[in-house]
Amino acid sequence: MPTDTYDYEDLQKTNNNTGINISSLQGVRSRRMMAFLMDYVIIAVLSVIAHVVVGILGILTFGIAWLLYAILIPLVAISYVGLTLGGTKQATPGMQFFAIKLVRLEGGRIDGFLAILHSILFWVGHVTLTPVALLISLFSSKKRLIQDILLGTVVIRSDY
Repeated sequence: MPTDTYDYEDLQKTNNNTGINISSLQGVRSRRMMAFLMDYVIIAVLSVIAHVVVGILGILTFGIAWLLYAILIPLVAISYVGLTLGGTKQATPGMQFFAIKLVRLEGGRIDGFLAILHSILFWVGHVTLTPVALLISLFSSKKRLIQDILLGTVVIRSDY
């Protein structure tokens, strides 16, 4: 009668429920925070450029384009996240710099819609539940935050 036996080393390397290599989770929290800061510096720079463009368009359209100012920063941020996190590398430039990426637990790809939903849930969760939202990652087995748990995603190191 066959029995399932596991090597202790194999159990340390992977989580049997998801197949995620445990070593790919090392340092994810600090890398994720640094990537967040870097991405929002990039978004701030892109927002300044977008403000200048909308300002010029406002002059050319006799002020009509200035109505975009009300939604410009969220539009820039959502576009940035949707195009980068939802792209082929599954990471924003900040995440790429710190060698992390967002993946689905079942192994599927992150598309633009899921990337945008992930970002929106991040902001809603952290505005309403701060600092509880950040404390969850300290107790989560895969260092996941609220939006990761709700969407079935996890941030892992891409250099493993």
